[in-house]
Formats: sequence, C-alpha cells, structure tokens
Amino acid sequence: MHKPVPTALAQVDREKIYQWINELSSPETRENALLELSKKRESVPDLAPMLWHSFGTIAALLQEIVNIYPSINPPTLTAHQSNRVCNALALLQCVASHPETRSAFLAAHIPLFLYPFLHTVSKTRPFEYLRLTSLGVIGALVKTDEQEVINFLLTTEIIPLCLRIMESGSELSKTVATFILQKILLDDTGLAYICQTYERFSHVAMILVRLFVFKVFISKNEKNMLQQPSSSATTLLLSDWSTG
Repeated sequence: MHKPVPTALAQVDREKIYQWINELSSPETRENALLELSKKRESVPDLAPMLWHSFGTIAALLQEIVNIYPSINPPTLTAHQSNRVCNALALLQCVASHPETRSAFLAAHIPLFLYPFLHTVSKTRPFEYLRLTSLGVIGALVKTDEQEVINFLLTTEIIPLCLRIMESGSELSKTVATFILQKILLDDTGLAYICQTYERFSHVAMILVRLFVFKVFISKNEKNMLQQPSSSATTLLLSDWSTG
C-alpha cells in the first residue's frame, strides 16, 4: 500500500538529478549544481554514466579545474574556490570509480588535469583540501585493482608526486598517497617498474624507510594507515631487490 510513495519520490529525485546535470552547462547555475550533485554521488548508482554521456558535462567539470590553475601559482586559492573545484573533483571521482566509465576516463587522460594540484606545496587549508580531493580521484582508480589503471599511472608522474606528498603533506594526504603507492607496488607490473633501475628503486625505498623509521620513533604506539603500508611496501621492495 505504501510502495508507490518511494517510487514517486525516487522519480522526483531523478528528475532533479537530470536538472542539475543540465545546469552544469551554464556558468550561472553551475556552482549550485556541483554542490547538489556531489551530495548525491553516493546515492545514485548510475550517476557516473549520466555525467559521462550527457552533452558538455565533462567539459564543464574540466573547465572548473582549469579555471583554478591561475590561483595555484602564485598560491592565491581561496576556501570558496577550493570548495567549488573539489565538488567538481568529487564528480570526477564518481566517474573514475564506475566500471562503465573508468576506461573512457583513462583514455581521455583526465587524471593528468589533476596533477598540477598535486604539485602544489602551500600548507593552507584550501590547498590541503585540493590535494586530498585530487588524490581521492587517483585513489578511486587504484582501488579497483585493474591492470589498465596501473599501466596508465606508470606512464605518468604519479609515483614521484605521491612520494613528495608522503614526505611533506598532511596526515590525510600522506595516507591516501601511501595507499596509491602501495597499490602500485602490490601489482607485478608496478613493482617491476620501480625495480627497473637502481635510481628509481633507491628513491622509493629511501623515502619509505625514512617515513617508517620516523613514525616508529615519534610514536611507537600510534596505529594508523601510514605505518602498515610503509612497512609492507618497504619489505616487499627490499625482498624483491635482494632476490632479483
């Protein structure tokens, strides 16, 4: 007797989703549409295909990203700018996570648009939030454990970027960067890439060991996500190098 009600509500919500997607095409309505859609990304299972296949939507999201570039050097990014672009990044993370859109997302080289954000070094909250959200998009890709993702990332500068963030980023950014690097190291192709040259291996191993030792001596009882990946990744690296 009450079943038609949620169906009707779901239909209304879906109509709002389509409306907000259409509003992304207009600069006047885009900011609110970004906010509303980012709130709904977990509750609408097919939001990613809807975004990817709607006319002009991905271009609008990329425009939001490119519009921020002048504010990262010199570092003048405001909290409002950061929040807005991070809503766009949240929608791109949705696209990166979905099996129907992931391959096209990689083929379009969209992750490369995020790398200028990962190059930033400002410690202000807007920049920390920007880096963390950008890492979240890459983290969503590697979480799938798909070879296609690892192969793509190895053609980019993601490893040195993650290593630098692991050294100097916030705790949350360090955690996500470590997760990304761990996923690459746990893949045979990724590990082979790291161990291909002594310089590449030694750079990764040095930073991992330094981080692990630092965490142990600063707080022996602290248990967080950074310690275990650093320990296991370092062991994996050293073991592979010694047997190779």
